[in-house]
Parts: sequence; C-alpha cells; structure tokens
Amino acid sequence: MNIITPDLHQLGWRPFFAQQLTLEELNHFSVGRIIAHHRSRIIAACKVGEVILNQNSKHDKLCVGDWVLFDSLNNIIKRLDRYSIFERKSPGTKITNQLIAANIDSLVIVCALNQDFNLNRIERYIAIAHEAQVDPIVVLTKTDLCNDVAQKQSSVQALDPFMPIYALNALDNTQLHYLENHCQPNQTIAFLGSSGVGKSTIVNGLLGYQALETGSIRQDDGKGKHTTTHRALKFLPQGAILMDTPGMRELQLTQCQQGVNETFSEIIELTQQCRFNDCQHNQEPGCAVNKALIDGMLDERRYNSYLKLQKEQAFNSMSLSNRKANEKSFGKMIHRVQNEAKKRKRGE
Repeated sequence: MNIITPDLHQLGWRPFFAQQLTLEELNHFSVGRIIAHHRSRIIAACKVGEVILNQNSKHDKLCVGDWVLFDSLNNIIKRLDRYSIFERKSPGTKITNQLIAANIDSLVIVCALNQDFNLNRIERYIAIAHEAQVDPIVVLTKTDLCNDVAQKQSSVQALDPFMPIYALNALDNTQLHYLENHCQPNQTIAFLGSSGVGKSTIVNGLLGYQALETGSIRQDDGKGKHTTTHRALKFLPQGAILMDTPGMRELQLTQCQQGVNETFSEIIELTQQCRFNDCQHNQEPGCAVNKALIDGMLDERRYNSYLKLQKEQAFNSMSLSNRKANEKSFGKMIHRVQNEAKKRKRGE
C-alpha cells in the first residue's frame, strides 16, 4: 500500500517554496503537493495526509508536482512558483500547450531495445529535459529481446558522453539497483517514454509492490499496450518521489529553443564557425556544417534530427504566439463592442 508521509521534506518541500510565503499565509493556510490530477478532481498530499482540493477556474493550470496553498475548506488559494516545468504541444491539431509535470529534479527517459528503439525520440526527450534545466537519465529496457545491446547503448551514449545510461531487463528487480543513486530523499524523478517500454514495470519494481497495471507487447510491431491512465506521484522506499506518466506516442516540441540547442551543442558550435553569419548550411562557401558532414565528423542522422526539431519547435511556437495574439486582439474587440453598446444604451 502506498502510504503518504506527513513530512513535507519527504514530499519535496524546500526553501525555494518557503520563501514564497508570508508568515501570515503559513499561519492561516496549508501547503500541499499535487500527487494526482484527474479530470474531475485534484488530490494533494500535506501534513495530514491526502486531501481532495477544489480548483478555481481563475487559477493557472495545475499539474502533478505543483505546490499549492489552500484554506480550511480545501479551496486552492494560489499555486507556488515552479523551479522546473515539463510541457509539450497538445496532441493533434490543438494549438495549445499541455503541462506534463512540475518541480522535477531528474528525468528518466525509458526506451525499449526492441523495434521501438528510436534515437530521434530519445533526442526529443533530452531536449525537453534541457529546456526545463533537469538532468536526463536514459534507461534502455527489454535487453532480453535485443542482440546488440552494447551497440545501441553506445549509440545513445554518443548523444551525450556525460549522461547516465543504463541497460536492463525491467522484469528483473535485481537490475534496478542501477537507479538507486538517483532515488535520494527530497528528490523527484519523472518517467517519460512510449507506451509499453516498461515504465510501469520499473515503477512497480522500485516501489516493491504492484502499484501500476502492466501490459504485454503486441507481437506484430513490438509496441506496448497503454496501461498508465493518469499522472501520479509515488513514494519510493529510498526516500525519493517518483512520477509515472501515460505513454506518449506523440511528443511535439514548443518553446524549446534552448533545449534543442543544448541537446545538439556540437552542431551549434559548428554553425558559429561558418564564414557567413547568415549561412543556411546548404552550398555556401566556408560552411563548417557541410564540411563536417562531408568529412564524417557530423552524423547525418543527427543533423537531420536537429533540423527537424528546430523546424518543429519554431513552427509550434509561432503557432502558439499567433494564437495568443489573435485571442488578445479578439478580446480587445469584444471589450470595445461591449463599451459601445453600453454608451448607446445610455444615449451617449
């Protein structure tokens, strides 16, 4: 059974949050951390255990991991500032951002070594981690279904020589000790990865009990069945807080320029060596990027992945900016029409 500790420190409370509250607020209200966010209710953990909170539509959007201030009636007063936030463009054609998790210290990127193995997808997750200024950790699962584990692990390590990478069989709990160093008290760990890669199995192994339902993979394409249905915080025996999220088959970047640049830092360095500041890296003379591609110093797959993510995040960010501008313009028009109607009614 997942027992919620009443110790705020175990929930991830730290001076960063305490400094945002006045003495009066601490005396009259309670603080809690959102541990589950369903469509119909928000559950937070606090000193007295778990509480169901009432969200006011005027407040900012909330997500799992947020710290909130609430009154005796469990009405949310305000959300505390975050030190990290993960978000993505909403799936489909919606031009909106979707919050994933807040106040995370480490991002565990889970990728299977079977047919689901995809370096481009891993780079997407790393870019999101860098944008949120969170350390990425890569866990490669299903080693029992892969004949070239070392080669694939090496290809992932080449993305970042300093990034922790572990290859394991999620069904073997004895191999989960690799992650213990990242499960220290007061630390919050988030798990991201496609459906069926073994996130829920790892979570259950770390917790020591069957907290999440797991599913088998489809034999035709090696993809997994979606098992996790909502985001939630869970508490590890080692003291860390663990977050499991639903599988994401579509992860579109937005407002992630810094994250993309950090993920592909070697390409950014090359662009700064080009002869012309406005080099498009096509056939311009003195292009350091083209030279690196021809000389084999820059992997073509990685460069194409960089171009794709740059284009994607730029397009989605521009779409969001245009949408916000249109909404602001529309709001001003409505306000003007309402004022004119009031004046006509008064006979002005």
